[in-house]
Amino acid sequence: MSALIGIDVGGTNTNGVLLKGSLVLKTVKAPTNHANLHAGTQEVLTQLLAALPEKERGPVGLHLSTTLATNAIVEGKGVPTAVLIIPGPGLRWEDLRVPFKLYPLAGAIDHRGRETGPLDQAEVRAAVRAAKAAGYQALAVVGKFSPRNFQHELAIEALIQAEFPEMAPVTLGHRLSGRLNFPRRITTAALNASIAGIQAEFVRMVEAVKDQYQLGKIYLLKADGGTLALAESVNRSIETILSGPAASLMGTMALAAELEDAVALDIGGTTSEISVFSGGEALTEREGAVIAGFPTLVPAFFSRSLGLGGDSQVTFDGTEVAIGPQRVGPPVALGGPQVTPTDAVVVLGGAALGDEQKASAALQAMGAPFGLEPRALAAKIVAAFAQKAAAAIRAVYAELNNRPVYTVSQVLAGTDLKPKRLIGMGGPAAYFIPKIGEELGLPYEVLPHHEAANAIGAAASRPTFAITLRADTALEKMVVPELDYTAEIGQPFTFNLATARQEAVRQTVNYAKKMGLVIDSSEIEITEEEVFNMVRHFYTVGKNFNLRAQVKPKIRRILPEQADA
Repeated sequence: MSALIGIDVGGTNTNGVLLKGSLVLKTVKAPTNHANLHAGTQEVLTQLLAALPEKERGPVGLHLSTTLATNAIVEGKGVPTAVLIIPGPGLRWEDLRVPFKLYPLAGAIDHRGRETGPLDQAEVRAAVRAAKAAGYQALAVVGKFSPRNFQHELAIEALIQAEFPEMAPVTLGHRLSGRLNFPRRITTAALNASIAGIQAEFVRMVEAVKDQYQLGKIYLLKADGGTLALAESVNRSIETILSGPAASLMGTMALAAELEDAVALDIGGTTSEISVFSGGEALTEREGAVIAGFPTLVPAFFSRSLGLGGDSQVTFDGTEVAIGPQRVGPPVALGGPQVTPTDAVVVLGGAALGDEQKASAALQAMGAPFGLEPRALAAKIVAAFAQKAAAAIRAVYAELNNRPVYTVSQVLAGTDLKPKRLIGMGGPAAYFIPKIGEELGLPYEVLPHHEAANAIGAAASRPTFAITLRADTALEKMVVPELDYTAEIGQPFTFNLATARQEAVRQTVNYAKKMGLVIDSSEIEITEEEVFNMVRHFYTVGKNFNLRAQVKPKIRRILPEQADA
């Protein structure tokens, strides 16, 4: 079995792992340089490959969890993007709450996928010219019912490619999601278009690294815990958002002894990520990920980010300790400017890190005006850290118990979620997780390889994707929007749910082939299915089938011990 490298680019550190099957051969970390993400990545790669035995040399696979797409959206670094929309009749597009410039176009597709109004090619040209003149550098095209008939979107794409090549490639809404939520599809497509250029440059840089290090296949971690081929990420860059929380969760699944009704906490230098398991399954965001306030249709695990980490700012007013959300690290023990929770841990003997005397002196200066010696103040900081983390976990469960809750496979209707176990990872986890567990009154587990658990999660994940199939037997039409696939239903009267399931599985296998993967039909599951009778004059004239099929999320279990490389 060939070796595999996983790298997670975090807010503070870039962690890496070298795997051989289920064994960890080596873990390393380097500081994250946000101005040059490749610096830390290359440093980690160099160290990991140097640890690979000579006899194992050869193309090594690489799985990356990167903050690139997330940061580009959160920091507003995407290029100015306009959206050509086809709202059709009956919708006041002016009322759509989307923060993007919209250019409405004539033409209409109805809810069953029938064209009820043609495109106006001259109007499309005028809209593109207007967008260019206004300074927009990227375009997305989204029709209200395009997942049921995407011919208008394809026609606009072809026109832009032929007459406005400088504005290509164009993001089409139906390719990113087969769901009908129009505002979310607009937002998803617009964000994808805005960061596609940044992602393309990233891919070029990674390809150069691939050649330099003679790497094998490269995949990027997605928000749903699956991986996406590097080249395909240019077209679907939006899917790589929130890969950090996904890496945390996949690392938990790869390493934890037990997941039943557990809450997982990944304590980083800048933030801590909270994720939740019910019945051994991770909770998901049913509608899609929300990033920087933008609601999208990107499949994602449920997670919440807390501005609390080992490098967080600490203030003390003589009575109360406040921590975060700003990061001021590194800790004073490592030459940083201000006291952090990590300094408190160092002073209490919980970590042999840096210069303990520097950390103690900084705590002495903070506590002296209030008559508090360094160890006493350190204990207050650690207690405040545990209390803030515990309060955030309780708030997450209060939120979940006030709305519908979902896993990939089921709706947890009426479930009263309660954590029965705390699972921790991240650099400071070994010291803080027992304190947080005590605060919550829960048994706890600190994951093996906890400092590199995110990188292990990225490495242990596998490609996963989904398709949406819609079949209308009255119209004798079937579509799979993610694949630009349209077909006639040859025998509409015998087309039933079993046939639809078989076709959905077949199309998912085809999608895998398009991605350069070979999968077995047993690896595919139907996660959603709906069937509606269409009645006219009291007679059933056909049926509508809506199905969603996906390659099952899967994680490689990793052994707790480290192998000798």
